[in-house]
Amino acid sequence: MAEPPPALGRLAEALSRLRATIGGTTYPLAMPSADEARRVGTALVSQLDDYLLPRLARLDAPLLVVVGGSTGAGKSTLVNSLVRAPVSAAGVLRPTTRSPVLVSHPDDLPWFRQGELLPGLTRITESSTDPRTLQLVPAPALGSGLAFLDAPDIDSVVDRNRALAAQLLAAADLWLFVTTAARYADAVPWELLTTARLRGTVIALVLDRVPAEAAGEVSAHLGEMLAAHDMSAAPLFVMPETHLEAQGLLPDDVTAPLRDWFAQLAVDASARAAVVRQTLDGALAALQPTVEGLAEAADEQSRAAAALQERVIAAYRTARRTIEQGLQDGRLLRGEVLARWQEFIGTGEFLRTLESRVGQVRDRLVAALTGRPAPGRNLQDALESQLVTLIRGVCADASEQAWQAWQAHPAGVALLEPALQRPAPDLPDRAERLVRDWQQWVLELVRAEAGDRRVVARGAAYAVNGAGLAVMIAVFTSTAFIPTGAEVAVGAGTTVAAQKVLEAIFGDQAIRTLAGRARENLMERITDLLNAEAARYTERAAAAGLDADPGAGLRHAATAVERAREELALTAPSGGTSS
Repeated sequence: MAEPPPALGRLAEALSRLRATIGGTTYPLAMPSADEARRVGTALVSQLDDYLLPRLARLDAPLLVVVGGSTGAGKSTLVNSLVRAPVSAAGVLRPTTRSPVLVSHPDDLPWFRQGELLPGLTRITESSTDPRTLQLVPAPALGSGLAFLDAPDIDSVVDRNRALAAQLLAAADLWLFVTTAARYADAVPWELLTTARLRGTVIALVLDRVPAEAAGEVSAHLGEMLAAHDMSAAPLFVMPETHLEAQGLLPDDVTAPLRDWFAQLAVDASARAAVVRQTLDGALAALQPTVEGLAEAADEQSRAAAALQERVIAAYRTARRTIEQGLQDGRLLRGEVLARWQEFIGTGEFLRTLESRVGQVRDRLVAALTGRPAPGRNLQDALESQLVTLIRGVCADASEQAWQAWQAHPAGVALLEPALQRPAPDLPDRAERLVRDWQQWVLELVRAEAGDRRVVARGAAYAVNGAGLAVMIAVFTSTAFIPTGAEVAVGAGTTVAAQKVLEAIFGDQAIRTLAGRARENLMERITDLLNAEAARYTERAAAAGLDADPGAGLRHAATAVERAREELALTAPSGGTSS
């Protein structure tokens, strides 16, 4: 076509974009639809490369007839008989045809030799058993404009033969389906015939080796099956059971009806063009619904990834909430922490004194803060141990919860590894470092807040440390130091004591601010640690590289192809194209 219409170019561009989009769409998560989507996607890319793009580029190229059928149906014998030469090996051993053989008039061989059609097959001129090759054979007896491709068995026991047969059938302008009186009702051929019909491929059928006494009955039954599958318009050629002539060819009178039909097709350029356009248009029209299936599978991948992420987020959100509750319900003030706090600040009588006469004991308080370094160290260690234990416990619970949630999801099971069921091995070290860093941050906060306050300045480092410990104790209670619930159960005096200590040094509003800031900073650090733990899960799902809406690109590309196809109007009554 010297001057292809603009619509043809637009369709070619749309097809190329669709091919790139399909090729770039992955289905990495183990969902029920993933295997089928990968198979269909690979098949579509092959069809685009093998047939649609090269055929669209050369609508006037020779018409390709792919001869396919069941094992032992006599495909190679039929091809040889149609061109009156033993061009394709035939025999009793199955499978016979291991690599495809393409037979054409010598004038047409350059088109097939270029490799635009079926580019993945290496062109050769000798017989081969390599399924990755395509043997090109000249046949002067075959009219120009028409070529036969003898394909492997569609029901071959060899997997790669079946896959190659399906690939070749998708590259056919016309599929000549060959079956026998004994095999015509087999399920596999009818599945492929239905696929070909849905794709718009022009089909002709050969019923081979039909006993004379059963010809009428078998032909009638096959006709009924064709009608039931909406293929009653497909030409049907019935060939009787017969002996082969020299060189293993069928007698001329047996193949004459089919040979004449192909001869008329070879000499009629408009008829060939109609077949090409019908098949091409049907294949193009079938793209959009097929791609829609890929888009749905891609969306399912995205939803699965989001579900996996959410299950992990939920597990570690619960962990964070547990820690927040632990900082408010008094549980961290029990046991060792409570004992060390009381040891640090003084006896129970001293606590009662603090509650009733803050102003009178200020000097005694400063002395306690400045002169008791050992109890302060013990208290700090107890606080660290209690908080690290809480962090490690909630991380262990969260990792187990996330593990179980992923086990209940088909995509999650495939991503799991044993180490994920437990926190990261270095979590204890990171938790201890987190708490120590936070404690140091609190001391710096107290030092900065104190400024030139006389009380802290007189006590120097010990006063800062003591006040900092009191802030840490305050963080382990509910906001604003209101002892309720569990806090009362462990002794409201502890909470009140922390409050009085800080009030004595900083004032009422200052301690609320200090405790709030310390609690907020601690939770930020813990949140970062929990996020790092959760990332061990979420990064595995994120590594799939799924887009938020992966199906949108497929749908957009397929819609563009469909619009361009409708604009081109390959099967318009005029036979021409519109621009």
